[in-house]
Amino acid sequence: MEIFKDIFYVGVHDDKIDLFEGQFVVPEGICYNSYVILDEKVAVFDTVDANFFEKWSKNLDGVLNGRRPDYLIVQHMEPDHSANIDKFMQKYENAKIVSDPKSFTMMKQYFGNGYEDRKIEVKDGDKLSLGKHELTFISAPMVHWPEVIMTYDSASKILFSADGFGKFGTFEPTDDWACEARRYYFGIVGKYGAQVQKVLQKASTLDIQAICPLHGPVLKENLGYYINLYDIWSSYKVESEGVAIFYTSVYGNTKKAVFELQAELEKLGAKKVVCCDLAREDMHEAIEDAFRYGKIVLATTTYNGEIFPFMKTFIDALVERAYQNRKIGLIENGSWAPVANKYMMKMFEKSKNIEFCENNVTVRAALNAESLEQIKNLAKEILA
Repeated sequence: MEIFKDIFYVGVHDDKIDLFEGQFVVPEGICYNSYVILDEKVAVFDTVDANFFEKWSKNLDGVLNGRRPDYLIVQHMEPDHSANIDKFMQKYENAKIVSDPKSFTMMKQYFGNGYEDRKIEVKDGDKLSLGKHELTFISAPMVHWPEVIMTYDSASKILFSADGFGKFGTFEPTDDWACEARRYYFGIVGKYGAQVQKVLQKASTLDIQAICPLHGPVLKENLGYYINLYDIWSSYKVESEGVAIFYTSVYGNTKKAVFELQAELEKLGAKKVVCCDLAREDMHEAIEDAFRYGKIVLATTTYNGEIFPFMKTFIDALVERAYQNRKIGLIENGSWAPVANKYMMKMFEKSKNIEFCENNVTVRAALNAESLEQIKNLAKEILA
């Protein structure tokens, strides 16, 4: 379909996938976006997942209407976007590949072919004219692979943003863009906030009227909203006011403590309190909420002298994504030797600007008057 003058969408939607990248639940599937600019020269932006070559090729043939591509612009070498490079190059024997030098090294690894006689290496700021459309390439290393480039078309004022501004789900616009875009961002890109900030600085010098990502819908209106969210996410700022409580519970007593805390927080006027059972809810939804809110509480049992496995996995996921600038309260449960709070604090040793509450809670098997009083004190401190 034509999405802008001379610019066509030829991507595909994968509604059969069970786990994206082998870990992310995608109830609405995932789309692999590919675009074509028809000008004096024809440029194709990225390929699609290996399972969809025939469908993508048919979409491409329909748009080309007998024309032959001059360029394949490879912005990202992850296989969901690059898997069909070799088939494309065999089909269109005169086309050239335009990409970052690192991409050609990866092509050699994937396909046994670096396309030495057909490659055009580009670096930050390099340009390519298609006729009316002049493309400028923007280096975006580690957003979220080292070879990533983005492309700005000065004629249409479109930023082709690689995996940036992507989301899970379909190509069709939805009202809840932020939810699945946030889960996508913190699941996949989150560690590389500093690199995203550098790209946002480059983008701020451009007149951008639309953003075409490699996953999710084209963003055409209210771009300030999307860019502001990316600025918040990549600088690890607080997006929403409220408290998020993440817990594991073996026999229900830690869970009771969590809901006592929730009730106390709500009584004290907390704007929003979110509770998540890490053993039963989607881990990546939990990660998303941990970055969304500025105040969190972690509640778990002492387990094998450490902490319950789901909590350990959760904290590891936060730390490896550069979790920072947050206030954390702790609740531990231990019948004879509670050490969970101490262990959780230690796990955040390398995290920046983490403030731990002083009034943390220790439950010895079951709630009693002492631990209930600790919960009240923690609620007051977390909201202070």
